[in-house]
Amino acid sequence: MSAGTEGRAMAELAALLADGTRAGICVALLDGRAWTAGELARRAGVAPSTASDHLTRLVHGGLLVEERQGRHRYLRLAGPSVAQLIEDLAGHAPAPPAPAGSLRAATVSAALAYARTCYDHLAGRLGVVMYDALLADGRLDRSSGLTVTAEGWAWATELGVPVGALRAARRPVVRDCLDWTERRPHLAGALGAALCARFTDLGWITPGTGRAVRLSPAGRAALAETLDVPASTLAPTPPPAPASGRA
Repeated sequence: MSAGTEGRAMAELAALLADGTRAGICVALLDGRAWTAGELARRAGVAPSTASDHLTRLVHGGLLVEERQGRHRYLRLAGPSVAQLIEDLAGHAPAPPAPAGSLRAATVSAALAYARTCYDHLAGRLGVVMYDALLADGRLDRSSGLTVTAEGWAWATELGVPVGALRAARRPVVRDCLDWTERRPHLAGALGAALCARFTDLGWITPGTGRAVRLSPAGRAALAETLDVPASTLAPTPPPAPASGRA
């Protein structure tokens, strides 16, 4: 492919995400679920007919895939690589303004910043703390690209993670993913997804509002122990007081 052809293809992809409605739809789908066209229209705040046009463009552009069940049209991100792209772009975007207008908005924003799913792996401060702890303890190594060490594989096995399937998967085992709230990497790849699923199975994390997840009291103690970090490191940050709009 020539540089000119590659540049045009890149420009076409960028144009898909240059629209606020389409970008917002992709961010909403970072929860890893399949949503109906109607649900995405309501989330984006546009008419169903308008959302349908945007969704069709995203599907044709390879960012979304659709599944039909009866009269319902379900859409989801085309895969982990697309989720990585969306999260990376969000991480390079200017920081969003502080929530204003209500305590609920501030609480939801704080919950997302603390712990959420990024497609199928942990993100937010909780995800970054885990990533940093695994590097500090030598379970991950970055000396020649991010890899899992022998100690890391042993730890994952003790947790009950199916390491054999991870080693055989075509998906990269570990990848950096720039966190859009922390502006630092969290752990993606097959291991990141498997750890998120295992923590859910163990009841350490539970679903919250939207993409947010909650760390249970038992999960906080267990995760602090297995990551060898103080439990206080895993405590959620209280939501900031919402802006009142007054000078």
